[in-house]
Amino acid sequence: MYGGSQNDGNSLFSGGGFMPSQATQTPDSGVSPAKSRGTQGVLPLTVKQISEAFHSSDDKSGFVIDGVDASNVRLLGMVTKKMERVTDVSFTLDDGTGRIDVNRWVNEAAETNEMAAITNGMYVKVNGNLKGFQGKRHVVAFSVRPVTDFNDITNHFLECIHIHLCNTRLQYSAPSSMGGSENDIYNLVLGVFQEPASVASEHGLHVDEVARRLGIPMNKIKDAINYHVDIGHIYSTIDDNHFKSACNG
Repeated sequence: MYGGSQNDGNSLFSGGGFMPSQATQTPDSGVSPAKSRGTQGVLPLTVKQISEAFHSSDDKSGFVIDGVDASNVRLLGMVTKKMERVTDVSFTLDDGTGRIDVNRWVNEAAETNEMAAITNGMYVKVNGNLKGFQGKRHVVAFSVRPVTDFNDITNHFLECIHIHLCNTRLQYSAPSSMGGSENDIYNLVLGVFQEPASVASEHGLHVDEVARRLGIPMNKIKDAINYHVDIGHIYSTIDDNHFKSACNG
């Protein structure tokens, strides 16, 4: 599934993301890829994640995925429908979760040579800028590199999972706008579950017991419990009313 004319893998992947020398000054919709890149990192994503992205509230040209900026992205998948033109090369990338169109400007010899090595059926790693037009997403690539090691495919999807979990878990942290009393309730509820007697209990604590001990309305107890379950501090045991601390030490 890999092209036989690929370059040495060490040179292809030594830099991880895009390299400064690969920047192109060709504008896309009035903004050059080099400028749009700025100092932002490259976010590893799947096509499915991109299909679920939404516009940032303050910039309709930008996208947000899992609460973070998704301007610069890294994708990995198989090339299909490659089409060469005088100033650019386009193709469709299929990563198993979906398909997305990719465009690579080729105004310099190095860019032309890079894309000449790319063929249909080849797996590639794409770094680029996520764009949207008339409701359809596409990527303007900074670089397109052949994959020479199957481990890169596995590593990419593991990266996507890891970053997704990190970014979504961060959203469960208590909002800065939350009042002090609500933060106190969350801490009090967690404290009850982390008491040695509660940790030692085989089935944990019933929500009624937590409410009785703290003297706090049940709806607030359940809000706090749901919060701590979501971020992994506690978990349900024998039914939906018994919970136990995930900390066993």
